[in-house]
Amino acid sequence: MPREQRVELLEWQESEFPITVQAELLSLNRSSLYYKPIPPSPEELRLKHRIDEIYTEHPFLGYRRIATIMNREGDRIHENTVRTYMREMGIMAIYPGPNLSKRNLEHRVYPYLLKGLQITKPNQVWGVDITYIRMKRGWMYLFAIIDWYSRYVVDWQLDQSLEIGFVLESMKRALNSHIPEIINSDQGSHFTSSQYIDLLKENKVRISMDGKRRAVDNIIIERFWRSLKYNEVYLNDYTSPRETRAGVARYIHLHNHYLPHQSLQDQTPESVYNRMVSTSRNV
Repeated sequence: MPREQRVELLEWQESEFPITVQAELLSLNRSSLYYKPIPPSPEELRLKHRIDEIYTEHPFLGYRRIATIMNREGDRIHENTVRTYMREMGIMAIYPGPNLSKRNLEHRVYPYLLKGLQITKPNQVWGVDITYIRMKRGWMYLFAIIDWYSRYVVDWQLDQSLEIGFVLESMKRALNSHIPEIINSDQGSHFTSSQYIDLLKENKVRISMDGKRRAVDNIIIERFWRSLKYNEVYLNDYTSPRETRAGVARYIHLHNHYLPHQSLQDQTPESVYNRMVSTSRNV
């Protein structure tokens, strides 16, 4: 059963719908609906949440230095455990999952195109990335597309799996509305996969990739992750995927439509993005 359907089912379990009705509505075999994943231990969750906090504050740190910091804080954790957890969390260049455990070597790494580039308008450069969003009893993965000029979050999607589907779905939605000149990402397996690369090429988008382990190359989206986590995620103990989606959606709406940004002369990302996109259409 697809993961999204399992999530939807688990969120319905407290509803008044009997299991037979849920099976019929989801077009699933009833016997498949009794699956329940084994949850991670409280200790694993605590350690992953702390790794996320350290990495969010210092995205240039590798697993060895993060392990050193955690041991200094009193956590007896081996650096190999930190490396494994970071891979599972999707915060290293190599992500786990079916056919995703290594970067796809059939595709070369594209050069970084943003060094010295003057970014003067919306849809000139989009940055994309995936980050770990913690919950009280688990975690989810957030993919987001952000316009570098306006800081506007063009599209985003959450999933409980690192399989590539949620990245492609979000990107297709965004490209149906606007086509940027350049999209920048890290060298992770999602962004070197043939499906992702072909999608960008079909839309005549130039591909840019960060240098290896250089989080600062995609600094706009790294700053957004930090803002999202400090101002929303870390302040809330999400108890379900539904609650997590609501919290992330709330903050992205706040970021796009309400919060003034100093770099935008205290305007909102939405006002800058949409005004300039409308102007360019009328030229």
